[in-house]
Amino acid sequence: MNRRDRHCVDRRDVGLLLLRLGTGGVLAAHGAQKLLGWFGGGGIEGTGQAMEAMGYAPGRASATAAGLAEAGGGTLLALGLATPAAGAAAAGAMAGAAAVHAPNGFFAQAGGYEYAVSLGLTAAGLAVSGPGRFSLDHLLGHAVNRNWMVPAALAVTAAATTVVVGARNRRVQRAAEGQQEPLFD
Repeated sequence: MNRRDRHCVDRRDVGLLLLRLGTGGVLAAHGAQKLLGWFGGGGIEGTGQAMEAMGYAPGRASATAAGLAEAGGGTLLALGLATPAAGAAAAGAMAGAAAVHAPNGFFAQAGGYEYAVSLGLTAAGLAVSGPGRFSLDHLLGHAVNRNWMVPAALAVTAAATTVVVGARNRRVQRAAEGQQEPLFD
């Protein structure tokens, strides 16, 4: 690599910056709806009630956790700081959202999980790929973006998401069983 190459803008770094800013910004706004009621969101109270209705209990705690994962993870992704943890947290929140939308099929037009999966996979991809040179992680010498942090963050998030979504699915199934029509009159 010659001296000129070290100072050239690498298109991959620009691409990662665009992905981080776009995905992180959308996630941060989505989380701000839950936490603060911004952008037409329900805030903690309204989102907590909605989370309870979706099977996530307790609702207020679920709203807080989802809001923090989205707003915090999204902000950190946009900044390119603690990228493995930020991407994993956002991906976990989006897996929880996808579980709610799964009965409606894939496409968002029909209320499906397309949007949540797109955001979650992009966040996970950024956790794996890293933030690129135009990031706080790079500026800070990757102190909170070490290679070992990627599988650790993804594994912890996957385990927590499995527990939370599994409990939610059991609640939804029990509620549906209680609402079945009688087989015989």
